Amino acid sequence: MFTIFGFYKFQKINNLKKNQIKLNNLLSDKNINGSIIISKEGLNGSISGINKDIKTAIIQIKKSLNIKKFDSFNNSKSRFQPFHKPKVKIKKEVVPMDLKMTHRLKKKNSHIEPTEWNKLIKNKKTLLLDARKPFEHKVGSFKKSVNPKIDKFRDFPRYLKGLKKEQPIAMFCTGGIRCEKASVYLEKKGFRNIYQLKGGILNYLKRVKQKNSLWKGECFVFDNRVSLKHGLMQGTYSICGGCRQPISLKDKKSEKYEEGVTCPNCFNKLSKAQKSRFRMRQSQIYKAKLSGKKYNFQKEFN
Repeated sequence: MFTIFGFYKFQKINNLKKNQIKLNNLLSDKNINGSIIISKEGLNGSISGINKDIKTAIIQIKKSLNIKKFDSFNNSKSRFQPFHKPKVKIKKEVVPMDLKMTHRLKKKNSHIEPTEWNKLIKNKKTLLLDARKPFEHKVGSFKKSVNPKIDKFRDFPRYLKGLKKEQPIAMFCTGGIRCEKASVYLEKKGFRNIYQLKGGILNYLKRVKQKNSLWKGECFVFDNRVSLKHGLMQGTYSICGGCRQPISLKDKKSEKYEEGVTCPNCFNKLSKAQKSRFRMRQSQIYKAKLSGKKYNFQKEFN
């Protein structure tokens, strides 16, 4: 069994190249896969390994970067390693928004616990804002939530500018980091009634029982589990080999679905040459499975 640990911290980080090497060595030494993004404004990561190695890695990450505690973190389990390899990347921003992240004074009531979230979003005056990408929203979201339908988070401010400053806004995303930065942007623009789901959707699905939940569908995650359900159990979605979009069990029943090649979303968008290439790749995956090996370009596990 593998432990998946997601975390982020907004804090000034110096010597990025030196820390990149240090973190890369740490992940490799502990046989941990996953990705960590570091920038001058902080870090964001999702890593997976054996539980005892993850615990050791967390301690060393905090020590190396002089972090007392993460702004947010989440734990989940998987019976397979959901990441292909370890990656540590240096970027200008942890969340690309063309916004310099400065120290934020968190209001006591701005980060809403999952157990209190339902009460907030049932208020008809509250704008329930899904800060994720459209394809994530399609997999699952809170009932009556609004999605800006923006593919690049850098363009998110264009949508935020059109919101009413006096309206209560309840934002949510997978783990909380996108909302964290969007909240800072709104505060700088004079918004005061801004709330965000503490720990994001993952924290909600972990702590709120399905019978009391206002969540509909599953939650897309950026690893080979693809989607998660309540209790952070693995969901039913997989990834299309053609367009790399999440596909449901219903999509797989379509005549336009071909494993590893096409789905209803991309069937009419791919050229004959692309489909032929994907079929060749899928053929190699089948052969590898039959021989008990993992094919280099296999993107998902069962």
